[in-house]
Amino acid sequence: MTIRIVLADDERMVRSALRAILSAEPDMEVVGEAATGAEAVTVVRDRRPDVILMDVRMPEIDGIRATEQILGALDEPPRVVVVTTFENDSYVYDALRAGAAGFLLKRADADALVQAVRLVSRSDTLLFPSALRDLAAEHARAYPAPPPWVARLTGRESEVLRLMARGLTNAEIARRMEVGPATVKSHVAAVLAKTGTRDRTQAVIAAYEAGFMNSRP
Repeated sequence: MTIRIVLADDERMVRSALRAILSAEPDMEVVGEAATGAEAVTVVRDRRPDVILMDVRMPEIDGIRATEQILGALDEPPRVVVVTTFENDSYVYDALRAGAAGFLLKRADADALVQAVRLVSRSDTLLFPSALRDLAAEHARAYPAPPPWVARLTGRESEVLRLMARGLTNAEIARRMEVGPATVKSHVAAVLAKTGTRDRTQAVIAAYEAGFMNSRP
């Protein structure tokens, strides 16, 4: 299956470099470009990509608001990957909380870029789980008590969420828990439903912010 990609960055040279790398892959196609956040929303609506590489700081509206609008407007929105200069930028965390699936540093090499696009298109693991953990720890809000969803998780679901936060894929979780992939997929779906989150990244952020990852298994 060909992965359809939109590039959103206000620097033409950055978009050209990304296009050259991704277009060289047999399973990828760049179907659109945007130089502003507002333009990104329009291009995504028209082209319906699978993945959008989104710069955070852009004219008109920034990548955070663009991400919110894209995810809120489409029934089947693309996976958003934030492309950033600094991984500890507060804008990155805000974008992840807004619904971005992960982030990628602008200094990443071509192999890392290609791998990241393939990874998020599969939607079964996290980009840079250790960095996500550090961002969540730095920006987490203090809860006076655990959110209600914590108590609603079963033991198996709690275990799956902890393994998700470590960056394991569904297949790796299945091997660790000695169950079938379909069982893991069912547990992941239950975790997303109970935490009220869209995807794995959002569930892991919710887990860290709730103090779930600091509690005993």
